[in-house]
Amino acid sequence: MKSYLKAGAAALALALVCGPAIAADLSTTPTKKAPPAPAPVIEPFDPFLIRVKGVALVPDGKGKITSPTLNGTGITVGDSFIPELELSYFFTRNIAVEAICCLSRNDVKADGLGTVARTWVFPPTVLAQYHFTNFGAFQPYVGVGVNYTRFFDVDTKGALSGTSMHIDDSWGVAGQVGFDYMIDRHWGFNADVKRIYMQPSWHDGALHGNAHIDPWLIGAGITYRFGGPDTPSAVSSRY
Repeated sequence: MKSYLKAGAAALALALVCGPAIAADLSTTPTKKAPPAPAPVIEPFDPFLIRVKGVALVPDGKGKITSPTLNGTGITVGDSFIPELELSYFFTRNIAVEAICCLSRNDVKADGLGTVARTWVFPPTVLAQYHFTNFGAFQPYVGVGVNYTRFFDVDTKGALSGTSMHIDDSWGVAGQVGFDYMIDRHWGFNADVKRIYMQPSWHDGALHGNAHIDPWLIGAGITYRFGGPDTPSAVSSRY
């Protein structure tokens, strides 16, 4: 019995002596830190876009002669089919600014007189756009902006042949609805419809009036996006 008591007392004494040392040793043992959270993946996109398109320019308004001679005679501008170049820069995936450039040659007609002039039209337009990006390859957008139109090299014909017609420059609001369908990261197809409010005044000697052209521009063509990083990130974006 006494031997058991002595053994227990010895074990207790050993625990009292070694316990603090073991605890201190455990407290200094380095703990494994959790691995850092992975950095968020930002999918790259190409901020520059260029489109080459064919566009039907379809005037939708009608002006009139307001001078005493031929007062009230209607004035219209003929349709045309033109090439168009569009350049865009994306500030974000959704917000972009677009500049549009084209050149057209249009007939000016007067009711009862036929074609009375032919003019070159240069209508550069700048639009702010919002692009919807949650439909995969199909990427619709809307835009609104301002148009400046320059009319030049006016050639009078028919009843006004030999006279000197001048068509004033015009400023107006422009709007658009369209979409890109991307077949890969860079290439795609585009279609859109634009409306420009274009209402210049004109004069030709004693004659003068206004022309409410207000054209629709209905176009389709090819889209090319570029300018993004060449090296893919952890997760690359197709569009």
